[in-house]
Amino acid sequence: MAPPATAIIIRKAQKTDLSFIHSLSPVLADMAKLGWHKDETVQNFQDGYIAEMMAETTAQNLTLIAEKDGSPEGFIHMREHKDEISGEACGTVPLLAVTEKAQGTGIGRFLIKAAENWAKERDFRLLHLEVFSANRQARGFYQNLGFQEETITMIKSLK
Repeated sequence: MAPPATAIIIRKAQKTDLSFIHSLSPVLADMAKLGWHKDETVQNFQDGYIAEMMAETTAQNLTLIAEKDGSPEGFIHMREHKDEISGEACGTVPLLAVTEKAQGTGIGRFLIKAAENWAKERDFRLLHLEVFSANRQARGFYQNLGFQEETITMIKSLK
């Protein structure tokens, strides 16, 4: 007989979770695959972006932790955002990461569902997110959850 499945717990992040959140920065930076930037530049960007999002206090925001067997496996940060097309307030997910061992286990789905619920509770019509174009795994994940590409930023390296 198979052992019972372990429940995934989604809870509000606490200050003690910041080291776990920051520990996933290299995972996020590695997924970017921006060959025209040095790896160190991408890592510094990701570290700074996480610090900026976690310090934000002016917009409605929430960070959640996904735990399995009492161990953190992923996190999501949601905040209010102004839609660039309609100008209306909507939700955005500037950060979502799961540990490498938790990828493909459903943790990300649980975290996105929590973000959708958070946005619906605020009566937002849209949930926005951005993903690096080279991160095909994440793009496929989000498309499978119903997200659609709206705009694409293009860049050309001149050196």
